[in-house]
Amino acid sequence: MSKRLHELYENEGQSAWLDNLRRDYITSGKLVDIRDGGALGLTSNPSIFQKAIQGSSDYDEQFAEIAADDGPIVDDYWSLVIRDIHAACDVFSKVYDHSDGVDGYVSVEVAPDLAHDGPGTEQAARDLHTRINRRNLMVKIPGTEAGLAPIEEMIAEGRSINVTLIFSLPRYEKVIEAYITGLERLAEDADADLSQVASVASFFISRVDVEVDKRLETIGSDEALALRGKAAVAQGKLAYKLFTEKFSGDRWERLAARGARVQRPLWASTGAKNPEYPDTLYVDELIGPDTVNTLPDATLDAFVDHGTVARRVDVDVAESEAVWAKLPEVGVDMDDVAAQLEREGVDSFAKAFDELIAALEDKAASLRS
Repeated sequence: MSKRLHELYENEGQSAWLDNLRRDYITSGKLVDIRDGGALGLTSNPSIFQKAIQGSSDYDEQFAEIAADDGPIVDDYWSLVIRDIHAACDVFSKVYDHSDGVDGYVSVEVAPDLAHDGPGTEQAARDLHTRINRRNLMVKIPGTEAGLAPIEEMIAEGRSINVTLIFSLPRYEKVIEAYITGLERLAEDADADLSQVASVASFFISRVDVEVDKRLETIGSDEALALRGKAAVAQGKLAYKLFTEKFSGDRWERLAARGARVQRPLWASTGAKNPEYPDTLYVDELIGPDTVNTLPDATLDAFVDHGTVARRVDVDVAESEAVWAKLPEVGVDMDDVAAQLEREGVDSFAKAFDELIAALEDKAASLRS
């Protein structure tokens, strides 16, 4: 394990997960190397699979076999994805065992066109858990308004869930409520083992600064420009404060006594998109106990090389509160920012999914001809 990732986990209580998956990572043994280097889990999404499948020939042999049956291309897509997820779960099962089920999870997302379809999301999440059938699987459900009921239901059924695409504090509070309520429903069964249920709440970070900075620059005042690069970290620190508040007190302690685990905040989209910002900004500033940071390859490598391992997520919280109060004063509507980012996030994954399905349809037609 790299020195920094070891210190991150052992000293500060944060787990680093890899935000990427490719077939050649599995076949070449690179994923094992990444795991042994200190990555304690893995996340994927439709955009990641689009790049992996369209960007290489690694899937051609399997696709040629499954496309020959002339079935729906979307079924072929899931066959490709599930093979990778199975293999990744097997790689990280060692971490799952050694951490007693705290880490070692691999996440796969329901189809992105279900983001506003609650019943469809619930059925898709249940089907993925059944079909993949790995104890260290987390199915990703978008934290949209429509996703809240399926999140609660999956937790109540004892299934591990990664809640993705969270962009606001009010929505995050609802996600926490869905998780706790789901656990309370599960606990109605006196024989239920709550310790077997795990969840993370994926708060997207860097995209917040991208959108807020753009609005601050449009406003253009000195007060507004002084806030550039501060909104994302401020919101992350306030999210962590909310986490510590919600996972304490009598209500939570009753569940904890039954073995329930906290739903850890997961910092997603942590690669710095503005080249003027330090490339490890969204890792360094959000380090703290009971958190996860899922990093793309370049950000993981950068942190291993020159990141700063120090608890920061609950430091200077008053300053974060001041930033948060100042943003609407200078003219930035953070509710509107969150709504826009959610739309863009859902649309981005849906576009990647649709483009990949279209490319697979073309490839299948070529093979059949």
